[in-house]
Amino acid sequence: MELTTARLFLRPFRAGDHGELHAIAGDPAVVRWMDWGPNTPEVTAVFLAYALESECEEPRRTWRFAVVRRSDGRLIGSAELHIESPEHRRGTMGYLISPAAQGHGYATEGARAVLEFGLTAGGLHRITATCDPENHSSVRVLEKIGMSREGHLRDHFLIRGEWRDRLLYAKLAQLR
Repeated sequence: MELTTARLFLRPFRAGDHGELHAIAGDPAVVRWMDWGPNTPEVTAVFLAYALESECEEPRRTWRFAVVRRSDGRLIGSAELHIESPEHRRGTMGYLISPAAQGHGYATEGARAVLEFGLTAGGLHRITATCDPENHSSVRVLEKIGMSREGHLRDHFLIRGEWRDRLLYAKLAQLR
């Protein structure tokens, strides 16, 4: 499955993505707000193998996309959609963009594509995303793509020895 936007390809990961992916996942600035990382090359390889395996998953519950800039073919981030409850048509999504590509609207463009895919072709009724309250850029992305803030989750993650809150955002499929 590949998603295309005006400036991006969101495509399945490939075995040859390790170098570009690790440059992102191993960067402390990128994973500052995440409950994982910064990755070692070995941890990035494990993630990549897992992403490749999920392409064969039946029934499909997770889509992991390499976010690739169309203008130069560079891998600049990743995005994910996970169906957490097929019965209730409910999923979660997330994304990250390399520091060099931040501030150009790529996160918004990629996140919007994943959200729209999940709510249409993915058949989901509700998609949620969380972000750290201090991650103002991610708050803006979630609001720009039409997600609504639904809550503040206190001490939701233990990140590098510190309890961190999360803001909960969601979007519902349009009623037909």
